[in-house]
Amino acid sequence: MIDRRKLLAAAAATALLPGGVLAQSGPRKPPPGYGDPYAGKKKLLVVGDTRTGNMTAHLGLSHAMATIERLGRESGAFQAILRTDTDAITKREVWGKGRYAKGGPGAARGLNLDYFDAVLFYTNGATDMTPDQKEDLLDFVAKDGKGFVGVHTATVTATDWPEYGEMVGGVFDNHPWMITDARIIVEEPASPFMRGFKTGDVVRDEFYQMLPVPYSRKDVDVLARIDLTSVDPKAPMVHRTDGDFPIAWTKPYGAGRVFYSCLGHPDAIWDDVRAQTMFVEAIKWAVGLTPYTPKPHPLA
Repeated sequence: MIDRRKLLAAAAATALLPGGVLAQSGPRKPPPGYGDPYAGKKKLLVVGDTRTGNMTAHLGLSHAMATIERLGRESGAFQAILRTDTDAITKREVWGKGRYAKGGPGAARGLNLDYFDAVLFYTNGATDMTPDQKEDLLDFVAKDGKGFVGVHTATVTATDWPEYGEMVGGVFDNHPWMITDARIIVEEPASPFMRGFKTGDVVRDEFYQMLPVPYSRKDVDVLARIDLTSVDPKAPMVHRTDGDFPIAWTKPYGAGRVFYSCLGHPDAIWDDVRAQTMFVEAIKWAVGLTPYTPKPHPLA
């Protein structure tokens, strides 16, 4: 007769390795054929989560995530793991739920930050991260020397968490011109990020305005900004008087690397080779493949 208790105990001892493969408790050797399929590759955790923010305004998120994953495979530079939750944003153990929870009959261990080289946020709202998760994300970048890439609404994320805004380098105020065409001025033409763009290029997107704090050119290396002669500088929602409307920047954060761009709202921008080049180069830098030292500079 089968001893059900022993069977359940054996099942409960089964967990997922960080690479997502099954292994028994004790010596963690995966069964034949179940090694980490992405071993040796740089790994990017892509979090596309608008559950706590505006869930209907950014339908381009789906195409954004699909494009990032495809570009990673085609370039061979990184492997993107796509998630619509923040469960993997932790240094602690991650387990499934229900029968897949720790100690359950199908106990399944998931991935955490230790598996990744960089995190990309296309998020909106407060998020459901716990205080411990928030601390782990900051430490992942600042102490572990890993990377963070913020896309579009990443600056409309966790706006009541000052340390996050400091890490990213700015907090959203509004988008004075809604979705519009605008010319850009490239401030760092020699950087790998701007290889696809040149001054005078017209881009269609929902361009953001940053709050006065924490955004500062003393802290961020602005790669490109809006040419104010191509939009209405006196539009009703324009609050900045310095003419500084960046569309992309880099910055250090402790030992880590941070890139942010407000581009990414409409579907079409993800089919724009110029933007694709920028984001691929940003991810390559964030995961530690491309050398670049941010050079904060004043508005010229």
